[in-house]
Amino acid sequence: MTKQINILSTKKLLPNQKQDLLDANIHLIEENFIETKIKNFELSKVNDNLIFTSQNAVQSVLQHPKCDELKSKNVFSVGMKTKDLLTENGFNVVAYTGYAADLAEIISLIYGKESYTFFSGNLRRDVLPNTLKENGIALNEIEVYETNITSKKIKEKLDGILFFSPSAVESYFKLNTIKEEMCFCIGETTAEALENKKIKNIIIADKPTVENVINEVIEYYKN
Repeated sequence: MTKQINILSTKKLLPNQKQDLLDANIHLIEENFIETKIKNFELSKVNDNLIFTSQNAVQSVLQHPKCDELKSKNVFSVGMKTKDLLTENGFNVVAYTGYAADLAEIISLIYGKESYTFFSGNLRRDVLPNTLKENGIALNEIEVYETNITSKKIKEKLDGILFFSPSAVESYFKLNTIKEEMCFCIGETTAEALENKKIKNIIIADKPTVENVINEVIEYYKN
């Protein structure tokens, strides 16, 4: 009899995502290690171009009563899903990349004469705003959502853990440790957060999507 594979997802998955793991005979434990909450904010002093690095920021802005006034502006975004959400809701996405560092580079090299408003969360990383400021690019920031750490103690013996953000890594380590478990990460920034904790057993998804992380898990345990 083959040994049961126990996987923890640090965020609750959609039914079809869960099904893929179940079909591969992988036992899934899931907990939300972070929670995001939309904030009230003013849409004043918005520059010519908009920057979004997460779907949470887009969801928050979409709920603002003056959201439609922003749709005439050009948008720069990080992540395919973020781009799709913007496009579906009538925004014009000029450029998008998988990572914030790449977006900062493109803006600095090609669109450096423009001004930008960055819709961010409270735990946003510094790489994008710092790069733009270092390059003398006009930027302001509006915080539109907050991420709260919701740590849980995991009692089960795990074979692997799915991580989707650096914040989830921080949250997991508050009450748990990692020894032999294989860590599956949505992208390089999440993997970096684990490397900073001296974790070496890391697999990064080909593309930064939840589906690709799940594919890596299935591939890894197939043998």
